[in-house]
Amino acid sequence: MDLHFGDSKPTDDERAAVDALLGPPESSWEGADRTDADLRWARGGREARERRDLLLPGLHAINDRIGWISEGALDYLCRRLTVPPAEAYGVATFYAMFSLKPRPATVLHVCTDLACAAAGVPGLCAGIEARLGPGSGVSVERSPCLGLCERAPAALAIKAGDPVRTAVSAPATVEAAVLAASAPDSAPEEPPAAAAVPQTGQDGLLLLKRVGVVDPSSLDDYRAHGGYTALRRAFELGPAGVIREVTDSGLVGRGGAAFPTGRKWQATASQPDHPHYLVCNADESEPGTFKDRVIIEGDPYALVEAMTIAAYAIGAHQGYVYLRGEYPRVLRRLEHAIAQARARGFLGDDVLGQGYAFDIEIRRGAGAYICGEETALFNSIEGYRGEPRSKPPFPVEKGLFGKPTVENNVETLVNVLPILTMGAPAYAAIGTGRSTGPKLFCVSGSVDRPGIYELPFGATLGELLTEAGVRDRLRAVLLGGAAGGFVRPDELDIPLTFEGTREAGTTLGSGVVMAFDDTVPLPRLLLRIAEFFRDESCGQCVPCRVGTVRQEEALHRIAERTGAVAAGDIALLREVGRAMRDASICGLGQTAWNAVESAIDRLGAYE
Repeated sequence: MDLHFGDSKPTDDERAAVDALLGPPESSWEGADRTDADLRWARGGREARERRDLLLPGLHAINDRIGWISEGALDYLCRRLTVPPAEAYGVATFYAMFSLKPRPATVLHVCTDLACAAAGVPGLCAGIEARLGPGSGVSVERSPCLGLCERAPAALAIKAGDPVRTAVSAPATVEAAVLAASAPDSAPEEPPAAAAVPQTGQDGLLLLKRVGVVDPSSLDDYRAHGGYTALRRAFELGPAGVIREVTDSGLVGRGGAAFPTGRKWQATASQPDHPHYLVCNADESEPGTFKDRVIIEGDPYALVEAMTIAAYAIGAHQGYVYLRGEYPRVLRRLEHAIAQARARGFLGDDVLGQGYAFDIEIRRGAGAYICGEETALFNSIEGYRGEPRSKPPFPVEKGLFGKPTVENNVETLVNVLPILTMGAPAYAAIGTGRSTGPKLFCVSGSVDRPGIYELPFGATLGELLTEAGVRDRLRAVLLGGAAGGFVRPDELDIPLTFEGTREAGTTLGSGVVMAFDDTVPLPRLLLRIAEFFRDESCGQCVPCRVGTVRQEEALHRIAERTGAVAAGDIALLREVGRAMRDASICGLGQTAWNAVESAIDRLGAYE
């Protein structure tokens, strides 16, 4: 591709897709017809450069309307934003959901990740590809996790157009997936969010109590079930009082890092540099993770309220939700909730008449696991490749747009609501001394009742699996997803706390619990994990870029041979794993060896 402004022209549809987002161009410098005035001076350059963060939404607009991004469309978007085409090309090719080569308007993404692999997706893919061969008008793409693990195997059909249409098939059959791809509007409606919550209606739930109980589209129903009580108390306490409550509650981040939330908020609030920003990380791409999807689908106003409280505490007036691109229903639910909250005075220039201004903008990801790392997420929002930044400086000092920023995931934020309604001491009394409050667990795999479970910290792995209905002949349990570690069936007494799993030599991560019985081929599962990390590495640092490839190659060789060669490759895996863990820039490379190491050492995967 020619990486400068060339002679390629956008089609009328491509131009319309960009103009619908950015408005019509004001001069020939931005792509309008040339006038005599345009020959005398350039206009709009400074203003356009300040809109660099609209590059990712612009790419989405083209891809949604056309199904792929042509050279002419990319050039036109670059002119509108004064972004060098070489940089925009680097951004567009970074994301798995975009294509810069012609493809059919309909794309069927079939998940091949861990839960779906265990549910027999290879045969499903073969059947779908046989039915939707060349000439069908459908491109079948094997995809990483789609966040539908409780209904594995899963497929997502996206049909480009105005508007773009989507359909989910899960659990997918060949017939259902073909129908979703061929006629998205005729595909069966997705089950409600409550179908993923086996505990729906149980007493004592804090985070999931409204899922399946309230109408997720109704702000009035949300308020009738305790909604916006926490925000009103926040205004009574003031910003410092809110931070004090969150600190005293012992709340730590639920994304896996377990950093104290109150400390992060206080560090940002105390920064003299303004503006401050709040970013909600809803780009849950860890295989086996789907809790954020269920929360927003079933209780979207809870996230809107929690973000408003967090922003008030840190002095932010603008918030962003970075939502993974494979969640079309979540996008619709959240867009509706934000619009309703804005229309009713719960967002905007004067929230609840308190003189405090706050609003939320949604930014869609486009299929990049690395964007779950906070600084990679900032780069993605700003219109750059989603590559992690070196730290320090930390986000509380220089985050989004170089300003102090708090980044929390969905589960962390919605925990703020019960903290303020029940009080920090009562919240801290739940769980254990060092892991307070309730925790959400994403249970999938070889269980009878997969879904999201809410349990207090300190419950054991065995208790959780018993509630989910673990099947006989359990072979292994993966904690923490692809970046986590395996445990044996005789280790189910591990307490589900950050410190308990750490002492047991594994990790809690974001709460993924995947059970596998002895029908699942463990070597094939490990190879899929290695393929995942190789594919998702951003390639910025050598240890991860090279190490994930070497890891996958070694596992391929082990799967094909045994004996001395296998022993040598296991030694190589350990060496490569240590190098990635010690020298990678971010958590992706640092944890890419964890699951394989635990399978070798704890499960004897290749004995």
